Amino acid sequence: MNLQNFRFEAGADGIALATWDMPGRSMNVITEDVMRELSEIIDKVASDAAVKGCVFASGKSGFSGGADLSMLQAIGPEAARIAGAEGEEAASRFVLDNVSKLNGIYRKLETCGKPFAVAIAGACMGGAFELSLACHYRVMADDDKTRVGLPEIKVGLIPGGGGTQRVARLMQTGDALQMLFKGEQIRPAAAKAAGLVHELAKREEIVARAKEAIGAGRVPAKQPWDDPKFRAPSGKVFSPAGMQIWPAANAIYRRETYDNYPAAKAILHAVFEGLQLPMDLALKVESRWFAKVVRSKEAAAMIRSLFISMGELNKGARRPAGEPKKLRKIAVVGAGFMGAGIAYVSANAGLEVVLLDREIELAEKGKAHSHKLMSDQIMKGRAKAADRDALLARIQTAADYAALADVDLVIEAVFEDPAVKADVIKKISAAIRPDCILASNTSTLPITGLAEHSAQPDQFIGIHFFSPVEKMLLVEIIVAKQTGPRAITEAFDYVRAVNKTPIIVNDGRGFFANRCVGNYILEGHLMLTEGVPPAMIENAARMAGMPVGPLSLNDEVAIDLGLKILRATEAQVGPQAINPAQKTLLVGMVETNGRLGRKNGKGFYDYPDKGPKRLWPGLKDFQETRLDPDSIDVKELEQRLLVTQALEAARSVEEGIVVDPREADVGSIIGFGFAPFTGGVLSYIDFMGVKKFVALCETLAARHGARFEPTPLLRDMAAKGDTFYGRYAATRKAA
Repeated sequence: MNLQNFRFEAGADGIALATWDMPGRSMNVITEDVMRELSEIIDKVASDAAVKGCVFASGKSGFSGGADLSMLQAIGPEAARIAGAEGEEAASRFVLDNVSKLNGIYRKLETCGKPFAVAIAGACMGGAFELSLACHYRVMADDDKTRVGLPEIKVGLIPGGGGTQRVARLMQTGDALQMLFKGEQIRPAAAKAAGLVHELAKREEIVARAKEAIGAGRVPAKQPWDDPKFRAPSGKVFSPAGMQIWPAANAIYRRETYDNYPAAKAILHAVFEGLQLPMDLALKVESRWFAKVVRSKEAAAMIRSLFISMGELNKGARRPAGEPKKLRKIAVVGAGFMGAGIAYVSANAGLEVVLLDREIELAEKGKAHSHKLMSDQIMKGRAKAADRDALLARIQTAADYAALADVDLVIEAVFEDPAVKADVIKKISAAIRPDCILASNTSTLPITGLAEHSAQPDQFIGIHFFSPVEKMLLVEIIVAKQTGPRAITEAFDYVRAVNKTPIIVNDGRGFFANRCVGNYILEGHLMLTEGVPPAMIENAARMAGMPVGPLSLNDEVAIDLGLKILRATEAQVGPQAINPAQKTLLVGMVETNGRLGRKNGKGFYDYPDKGPKRLWPGLKDFQETRLDPDSIDVKELEQRLLVTQALEAARSVEEGIVVDPREADVGSIIGFGFAPFTGGVLSYIDFMGVKKFVALCETLAARHGARFEPTPLLRDMAAKGDTFYGRYAATRKAA
C-alpha cells in the first residue's frame, strides 16, 4: 500500500491499527487521496488472512473535522459545464458518481467480512463520524474535548456517507431527525446513551479498548441492519408508531425552515424513504438526495460563506502581515452587561483580566456575571467547580486606573455617550504603557472621533462585540483614519484568542452590521405605521429567513437605545438622516408609554412573569389605518425586509466601509442572522443576479420610497454583468 495519510501497522495479535495522521495539517480531513487510501486499507484487511480486524485512530489531537468541502465546491461548476456540453442527464450522472464514492467505501468496510473498530478522541464530525458509524465497534474518549456529530445541515448539505441511514437505524426516529436537523456536537455521555457509540474510556485507553474488543471476539463483522431480522428502533414507517412521528416531523420542518432549506427537506425524504428499504438501496436514496442538494444555490452559498470564507477569515485572510501577538493580560473598563461579557470570554480563553469600573462594587457585580455563566455550565454538566474557580481567579476587579499599568490591551466598554467615552479614554491613556493598544467597544460612535481623545491615535481601534457576548460569534474590528497596522494585528489576534470570528471594516457611523440591522428594524417600524398587522410583520421576517422579527429584535436591543441613536444621528448629521415616522413611533413607545423593550418587560411585546411573550395590543394605536391582511402581499414584505439590509450592505461597500465580500456575508449571518440559506447580504444579491436585484429595488422604490433606490455601484454592476465576488476578487487576493 502506498499510504501518505495513514500509518498501517499489523500487530502480532493479528489486529491492525490504521492511524490517520495527514502530513502538514493540524486536522485530518477527507480528501480524494484519503478516500483512496481508506479503500486500500479495507482491501488489505479483508484479503490478509493474518489480519483478524482493524482499529482506526487519529494521530492528531482531534479525530477529524470531516470532508474537505472545497471538493464539493468544485462539483457545481463542473456539472454546469457538462450540462452545457453533454446535457443535464450527463451532468446528473457526473454528480451522482462523485458523491457516491464515500458511501461505497464505507459500505465496503462494513460488509468486507472483517471487524473494524474506531477509537474516537477530540472532534469527530461529518464524514469522519460516518466512517465511525460504518465501523462495527466505536470507543469514545470520555473527556470534555471529544464530540461527535453530523453538522452538514449548517452548510446547506445532508450527510452523504450513510449518516442519514445509520443514525436512523441506531436511534429512535424522532431523535435521529432532531440530531440531523440541528447538526449539533454530541458529548460522550449523550452519544453513549443514544447508542451512537458502544463504549466510553479514558483518552489514553481508547485504542487498547478497541483492540481488546476485537481480540475478545466481541465485535461481529456484520452490522445489525444487515441481519434479516433487524427492526429499526421506532418500528416500520407505516405503522401506528411511525404515523405518530412523520406528520409531526413534517410540521416541525415547515415551522422551523419555511421551506427555505433544501437540505432539511432532503433529510426528511432520505430518512423516510431509506427506512423502508434494505441498506444498499437506502444508501442509494441518500446519495441521490445528496446529489440534488449539492447542486442547489443554497448549498453553494452556504458552503462558500459558512465554510470556505469563514475558514479563510479565521485564519487571517484580512489580517495585516506581522508576527502573531500572544496577549497575557487585558483590561475591560466598564463592568456593565457588555463589559462583563467581554471579561468572561477573555478569562474563559485563559487571559488575565482587569475589570474596572468607577466603583469597586460595580466591578464586582460585573465579575458576578462570570460566576453565573460558569455556574450555569456546571449545572449542565459542561464544567466543574474547579473550572469556575480558576476562571474567576483570572478576573481582577478594580476602581483605580493604576491597575491598567501592566496590561497589553484595554477595551473601553462604558456608556454609549461621546462625552463619557472621551473622559474615560483620556484617563485610560494616562494610565497605560506606551505600547498598549486601546480599543473601544462602541456600537455606533465613529472611532476616528473617539481616537482624538487618545494619547496615541495610531494605537486606537474599535473592537465591537455583539450581545450577548458569550454567545455571539462575530466581532467587528473598526479601523479609524489614524489606526496603525500594529493595532489591527493585535486586535485581530485578541479576537481569535477569545474564539470569535473577526471582520475588519473601516470607520463610519454604525460601521457595517448595525447599519444593516438598523435598516431591518426601520422597515419593521414603517410596516407597522403603514397598518400592517404586527404579527404579519414578525411572521414575514421568519418566512424570509431571519431568526427573529424586527419588532422582537428591537425589544432585545432596547427601544430607548434606538431612540437615543436616532436623536444623536439627527443632531450630528441633520433631520434628513432620520425617518420622521420612525421617530414618532419611538417617542410614543418610550416617552409616552414607557416601553423600553425586554429590559423593563414592556416593548413591542409584553413579557409576563409566566408564559411566553406576546405582542402588545396597544400597537394598534400607532396605526392610523389598519390594512386588511388578505390584501397584503406577504412575499413583498419578505423582500422588503431582506432587500433593505442587502442594499445597505451594498452602500457600505460603495463607501469603503467593507472592502471584502466575504466579511459582509460571514458577518451578516453570524452577526445578525441574515437568512443563512442566501449565503449572506452580498451573496443574496449575487445569486439573485445584480440586474434582477436592481429591478427589484426599483419596483420597491416606486411603491415604498427612495430608501429602496439602487446605488450607483449596483447600477454600474448591473450594466456590466458584474457580481460582488467577481468585481472584488482582486481585493480578496490582495488581502
